[in-house]
Amino acid sequence: KGKLEADVPPYDLVLGGGAPVYVREIKEPAYLKDKRNFDLNSVNEPQDLNKVLLSLMSAPNIANKKWVYEQYDYQVRTNTVLLPGGDASVIRLKETKKALSVKVDCNGRYVYLNPYKGGQIAVCESARNVACTGATPLAITNCLNFGNPYNPEVYYQFSEAIRGIGDACKILETPVTGGNVSFYNQSQDYAVYPTPAIGMLGLIEDVDKVMTSYFKNEGDLILILGKEYDEGSLMNDIGGSEYLNTVHGLTEGNSPDIDAGHERNLNDLVIKLIDEKLVNSAHDISDGGLAVALAECCIMDPEKMIGCEIDLSYAGRKDFHLFAETQGTVIVSADPENLTKISETAKKYSVNIIKAGIIKGNRFKINTDIDLPLREISEKYFNSIRSIME
Repeated sequence: KGKLEADVPPYDLVLGGGAPVYVREIKEPAYLKDKRNFDLNSVNEPQDLNKVLLSLMSAPNIANKKWVYEQYDYQVRTNTVLLPGGDASVIRLKETKKALSVKVDCNGRYVYLNPYKGGQIAVCESARNVACTGATPLAITNCLNFGNPYNPEVYYQFSEAIRGIGDACKILETPVTGGNVSFYNQSQDYAVYPTPAIGMLGLIEDVDKVMTSYFKNEGDLILILGKEYDEGSLMNDIGGSEYLNTVHGLTEGNSPDIDAGHERNLNDLVIKLIDEKLVNSAHDISDGGLAVALAECCIMDPEKMIGCEIDLSYAGRKDFHLFAETQGTVIVSADPENLTKISETAKKYSVNIIKAGIIKGNRFKINTDIDLPLREISEKYFNSIRSIME
């Protein structure tokens, strides 16, 4: 009401300034060496990739969560712009053209295998998600879930995850506006996976340009924006994957590689393409890898499903190429007439582009390795959690 009530220098409130600093014993967990030395090539390569894809689409970490959220009011009064069908939730700011895009994200397996990289990935993936709706990432909050901090190995996970979060936020310019810490999440036998959940906030300047993740038009090209695939990177990116977890019962290897600088370039590119209406959908690759992300693009339209035909040159093992959770990668669809403009724009942002296939028909096809009717994929994706719970 026009009266100054408080005036406290930020320096006095932060660690390293006036706030107290607690120094605890830190020890790198003994399991990390064994996990990272695991020979991923020793994993059996399945012959039936159709079966693998259906198993992943029905895995609780990937399958649609509508059985849970439909039991509640999942709209924000009448302000929800994007119902499930995008990479993040979008809420309009009434009496303006603007909207907020919000996403909560974290993969505890990544943080377990590499706390520093896992913390970075949690920030970068949530930023990538809001960018895929057309929003510029602005800031984060967090909920840091760990075991007993008096355990030096748990405190190592905690401190390294925070270091990763901080480094990613500096590059993405997404300040940490607040958050909370939840310790002692463990029993006598084991602790939860270290899970620094990140809530990312993004701003959309024009709510009419909100982008969804699903394919829309027969004949549109399917493009992969991101890093070039090679056998060496895929070998690392398969570590901690849902594929290893669901199909082989393993949590091994290192977490996927992450480059926050590349992530920022990719986000800026995707936002630019959406703003200039050069693409018709945008969806990032995350849990389940490339094959799962493409399948989601085919079935997420609430009105109709639409298939695709993908033609890939494999780098290394087929299963690793299709199910590695390569970071910094987004799938977009676009009118063929826009390909030249998209390619020129991607070059300006130093982002690689792969022409992967075309939207077509009512089946999901990747080379000659995966060929499934959309109704079968949709059944697994939308009804698995209901079947498990009921």
